[in-house]
Amino acid sequence: MTASKIAPRIRILHGKAVALGPGKADLLALISETGSITSAAKRLRMSYMRAWQLVQVMNDCFHEPLVRTERGGAQKGGATLTESGERVLQLYREMEDESLQAIRSHWETIRRLLVAGPG
Repeated sequence: MTASKIAPRIRILHGKAVALGPGKADLLALISETGSITSAAKRLRMSYMRAWQLVQVMNDCFHEPLVRTERGGAQKGGATLTESGERVLQLYREMEDESLQAIRSHWETIRRLLVAGPG
């Protein structure tokens, strides 16, 4: 049977900007884990410039920045989530979990209606 899954994608819009979405949440999580925008970008297979642009959009959309950066040099710099960044990421992940719970029964019904795939 072909594996089927549901993957809702929540996007938080601020004007025309996507303040937060699945990719940005993953970027925040990896910045938190690695302490580096460069390392997080590499893990997501995106350029540093793209990751930096996403961080700037997020920081511009919220009252307080979500990511704090330190310049390079002898200490090699780094990036960390601010308290706001940690809270926003936590709330976003909770929204994802709660949305999956809310649609679970409908998803199970639809899943049973899907055609079975090759063995």
